[in-house]
Amino acid sequence: MKRLVRTLALLLGMVTVIPLSVTAQDEVETSIGADLVSTYEWRGQDLGGVSIQPSISIAYKGLSLTAWGSVGIDKEDAKEIDLTLAYETGGFSISVTDYWVAPYGEETKFFHYGAHSTAHVFEAQVGYDFGALAVNWYTNFAGADGVNKDGNRAYSSFVSLEVPFTLGGLEWTAEVGATPWATDYYAEADGFTVCDIALSTSKEIKITDSFSLPVFGKLSFNPATECADFIFGISF
Repeated sequence: MKRLVRTLALLLGMVTVIPLSVTAQDEVETSIGADLVSTYEWRGQDLGGVSIQPSISIAYKGLSLTAWGSVGIDKEDAKEIDLTLAYETGGFSISVTDYWVAPYGEETKFFHYGAHSTAHVFEAQVGYDFGALAVNWYTNFAGADGVNKDGNRAYSSFVSLEVPFTLGGLEWTAEVGATPWATDYYAEADGFTVCDIALSTSKEIKITDSFSLPVFGKLSFNPATECADFIFGISF
């Protein structure tokens, strides 16, 4: 996933979906939506430029299956499909995600799961939302994971702390993310490394009396790489 034309950057940013939902009488819920983003930023890493990121999910009593994707407008950006099986109850959540990334110019087969050659990365997540603070831990347990300083599988991990608050009539989220140990899966992660400090918010812009356009923004800093992103997005 690489960069791209920034001329559309004023019209887009970030990975959030505000979906259209349909609820059946048996309480199965489905949703579909998409974001148009100025930069594909993930855990402090710049993974591409202007991108379209669709999502579709089905949920039943806390159990959900979600498919999420990203395609860059620049043809040299990678294509990505993520499948997540998750369960939530109260503030507790647990999930398993299959990340599949097809870099530009490479022949990448989705159904190739070689033990030492695959484009899939499998990650487990566990977290708890206390209301004033949400804590999440993520660890890669299989697939194309990174390696540590000794060249062994790193079981690359990421821990995130999120604090929601209200300011100026908008709902905000402040986030800090770090890698607990060395891995080349995350840039410059040579041990415990803070790699994401972010502030985000969203708002609905009224277009007509019956239609509003959801937009969101995120300011992200990566102290490890000394990079920053200012992301803008539109949800559909």
